[in-house]
Amino acid sequence: MYLCPDCGKCCLSLYKLNQHKNIHTGRYKCTECGKCYGSSSYLAVHRRIHSGEKPFECNVCSKRFTQSCNLLQHSRIHSGEKLYKCEVCHKAFRLSGQLTMHMRLHTGNKPFECHVCGKAFRQSGCLENHLRVHTGEKPFKCSVCHISFSQNSHLIVHKHHVHSVEKPYMCSVCNLSFRQNSHLIAHKQYIHGNSKFQPKQPLDRT
Repeated sequence: MYLCPDCGKCCLSLYKLNQHKNIHTGRYKCTECGKCYGSSSYLAVHRRIHSGEKPFECNVCSKRFTQSCNLLQHSRIHSGEKLYKCEVCHKAFRLSGQLTMHMRLHTGNKPFECHVCGKAFRQSGCLENHLRVHTGEKPFKCSVCHISFSQNSHLIVHKHHVHSVEKPYMCSVCNLSFRQNSHLIAHKQYIHGNSKFQPKQPLDRT
């Protein structure tokens, strides 16, 4: 095991350690969100999040992906292949990494610990998101109104709900469309249904 002097992470080889150190030096840094990676190839894959490039296409349904491993995982949906099986609950998975993360549910293992507050996580990505609570970092900026967010998922939700003109949820009764499914459900309950949110009818006292 090779220990990183900056963060204490253990690497299985000297090559992996040197690659990991690039994250701290900022050698391979994304110019869009500031996230750092250990190699140019990892950075190139990450940049596809911002560019929207998806070079890997499924030959069955034509769905496209940013990484070949994601295409491999997707292709098993069509084949039904699940090679990796949990010995505890017998749940099967398409990828070994999925099984590894699943096993932490049984073992309670949380190997990724916050060096500020000591809170532990099962996945490194969850730790990265948590660290922004302490740093206040908001690297994901809206290209329309320039509001920043700590997580990319929050930015996606913001763009969809605030700036999107699409209304994909259509009422099957009156064909009125809504941006969010929750709005459609409320509409159906209030306008077309017998929801508890409907105004009560006045009592007939005659």
